Amino acid sequence: MPISTRLRAGFTVAAVAGLALLGTATSALACTTDDSRAKPVEGNATTCAEAKVAGDLLGEGDLTVTGGTEKDQYLNVTAVGEGVTVTAIVVKGGPGFNVYVPGSRGMSATPPWEKLRSPINRGEQLPTISHWFACGTKTAPTKPPVSETPTTTPGQPTSEAPSTTPGAPATSSAPAGATSAPATTSAPAVVPAGNQNGTGGGLANTGFDNAWLFWVAGVLIVAGGGLLALLKLRRRGTN
Repeated sequence: MPISTRLRAGFTVAAVAGLALLGTATSALACTTDDSRAKPVEGNATTCAEAKVAGDLLGEGDLTVTGGTEKDQYLNVTAVGEGVTVTAIVVKGGPGFNVYVPGSRGMSATPPWEKLRSPINRGEQLPTISHWFACGTKTAPTKPPVSETPTTTPGQPTSEAPSTTPGAPATSSAPAGATSAPATTSAPAVVPAGNQNGTGGGLANTGFDNAWLFWVAGVLIVAGGGLLALLKLRRRGTN
């Protein structure tokens, strides 16, 4: 076999071996995870833009968590604040970071989200968490409308008594069934015309008052009767 042919065959074998070694090294450097909910990404990220996820960086008070420190391998999110919507949670550790999107890859849309972790390191071990952050949006909580109650002015009368119309007849306060007494008047008695001086009768007044004659006649009649009775008693006594 010519030497050139041997050299060409040797270069070919070396190239194939080099590509195989390069592929093995690349696969060894690849970022993997044992959590199907996460998308592993090689490298580092500290902001939502670097992690290529939507939303703004949320604060510590926007989520209620346990774990997630540099001594922990897991992060648990138990609740989110009012008006907070989480779009992604990034957990960094080892060769890269895991991206968790609520409602995606079998992850629930609402917390709790438990055992969030970083990718597996090159020794096929789960490293501790170096840092983590959450991205999302926040809206101000709506306040219920305040109901307005009418204010009452102190001393203001609650009701007004009906006014009495002048000249309206007054209602009687006598009990039912009682007979009302006839109204008395103080008007003087009417004297018949032509008898203003007490002469009696319907005769016209001539200016002569003769009422004393009746009194004199009466006295004479009584005296005469008494005299006759006295005379009868004397006659009986003489007989």
